[in-house]
Amino acid sequence: MAAERLSALDMAFLCLEGDSTPMHMGAVATFGPRRDLDTARLVTLLAERAARIPQLRKRVRTGWTPLSGARWEEDPSFDAARHIGVSKLYDLYDPDPLAAFAAHWIAEPLDTAAPLWNVQLVTGLPGGEFALLVKFHHALADGARAVEIAFGLLDDIALPTQRGKRTAEPEPRSPLDLFRHSAGAVIGQAAQSAGIASAIVRSARPYPLSPTATLNSTSRKLGLVRLDVADIRAVRTAQGGTTNDVVLAVLAGALREWMINRGQRADARSLRALVPVSLRGRDSGKADGNALSGYLCNLPVEVDDPLERLRIVRRAMERNKQAGPSRGAGALPLLANRLPSGVHRLATKVAGHAAPLLFDTVVTNVPLPGIPLSLDGARLREVYPFVPLAPHQSVGIAVSSYRDGVHVGLQANGRAVPDVGSLADAVTKSMATLYQACG
Repeated sequence: MAAERLSALDMAFLCLEGDSTPMHMGAVATFGPRRDLDTARLVTLLAERAARIPQLRKRVRTGWTPLSGARWEEDPSFDAARHIGVSKLYDLYDPDPLAAFAAHWIAEPLDTAAPLWNVQLVTGLPGGEFALLVKFHHALADGARAVEIAFGLLDDIALPTQRGKRTAEPEPRSPLDLFRHSAGAVIGQAAQSAGIASAIVRSARPYPLSPTATLNSTSRKLGLVRLDVADIRAVRTAQGGTTNDVVLAVLAGALREWMINRGQRADARSLRALVPVSLRGRDSGKADGNALSGYLCNLPVEVDDPLERLRIVRRAMERNKQAGPSRGAGALPLLANRLPSGVHRLATKVAGHAAPLLFDTVVTNVPLPGIPLSLDGARLREVYPFVPLAPHQSVGIAVSSYRDGVHVGLQANGRAVPDVGSLADAVTKSMATLYQACG
């Protein structure tokens, strides 16, 4: 079987990898068992299912020269069980023992010489529940693709899919037509790339940096926050906008309170979020790796009124959507995907240190289906996703809606944010304040 080449964007995420900047996504999923938990049986089941997922059997092999790219290849010594661990929580006096355990787990970089994933089964949760902790390197998959891979570890489900849908065969084209089309595409892409690059330069903010910028650290803190879908729906009904708009406004209010509680000025300027946008539906030929663009959205932490914060976010996201995901500084993943892989090997890690000039945090939405999910018959209760921290970022935020809950995963630099619980509490309070303002 021929080795599959990493895309330039996949290579960029691989090149950003470091002890203090691990580039893996993660998730903490909790389950309520229907019967006594047999951890040995569950590990065997997870290993069998993981071994059937082709991408989980592959490792990265980079070329010898500084300008060469990298390819996926089958790991000749692959053993899925080596990627699966079992732990039990004992310190239940910790305010959130699962989050504390997961913080140490997620801080550990993946072995880049092996398949880029890890699963941890955690028992000892109250009420006989257990948790499954999953992490995939960002070079392996983006958020949407990571969800698809993780579904392969769960019990069989019937998901709607477009992969089997037949499409009309394209009309035959002459060689001259093909040349004109290819030349036009190349010229159009070059112009688009130049536009993105120009927008990035215009959007870069001068020093001083945001008060949330920090030194990189190997330490991590995690916060798990559950919001009610019904509350978010009530806000949408009263004020309009999307679920994502409401969540961004809630996060703006939470970051405002968090900054004030830390003795920092929240009225100096907005914080800017990079909001990743999946292009997977627009690029049906992209099965694995990353198919991403993004928007930049100002989070109005300087505004005290929660309804005004929501209006500002709504207008900003509407402008982003009207412009589309292939324009503006937020489309930097598209630009990264058009650079030669060798450029990423030489320059991406250095360029990553400039991230605070462009954005202060990442806020990503990881879609999940609304149907019940299970593992060995145990129903999935909650799913908290986590996005890797960009260099010099204090916090990264990922959000997933599942059933009647919206789950917010906060991943913080442990050196800059030793008490992530205060930020988690601020998210809950911000949601309550916005809900009450709509009453």
